[in-house]
Amino acid sequence: MRYAPEFHRRRSIRLSGYDYSQTGVYFVTVCTQDRACLFGSIADDDALSWTAGGRMVADWWGEIPRKFPGIDTDAFVVMPNHIHGIVVAGNEGAHTGAPLQGAPRQGTGRQRTPLHRVVQWFKTMTTNDYIRGVNNMGWHPFDGRLWQRNYFEHVIRNEASLERIRQYITDNPARWALDRENPRGTARKAEEVWQI
Repeated sequence: MRYAPEFHRRRSIRLSGYDYSQTGVYFVTVCTQDRACLFGSIADDDALSWTAGGRMVADWWGEIPRKFPGIDTDAFVVMPNHIHGIVVAGNEGAHTGAPLQGAPRQGTGRQRTPLHRVVQWFKTMTTNDYIRGVNNMGWHPFDGRLWQRNYFEHVIRNEASLERIRQYITDNPARWALDRENPRGTARKAEEVWQI
């Protein structure tokens, strides 16, 4: 079937009219294509064990503040087939305290990096590194693409929400059986506890 814009138009999951380059804190989830469990496993005792690919993904997440001045990271976890992390935009190198939506801009006033550029860079770097791992170290190959085309983000608007999401990220391995991203999960709605 040929591409037809009126038929194939992708629905945006971003907030309409929201400036994702403004100072703010964002909860980000990125899933592997087809929910393939390439980054590790979680044992019955909730112990998370990463593959070499999972360690590589964590390493690239740690590079985000070096690549993007004014962007910092907060809580983060690599799960078997997805990542959860908090991206702090507009912190200008301060590693304590997170500017929530509507916080005054800090720093020099230079152009900020939009969230989608940060996620795009992360996905590109991890994909390239994963391909090297497949070719040179025998990592489990992926079919088509490493990551799903899009990603999920949530604008964190207050301290209470930030603390809930941090706790959700920390607890995520223990909740793997209830995680909707788990191909063998037993529940499909239980993971939304961070929104309460």
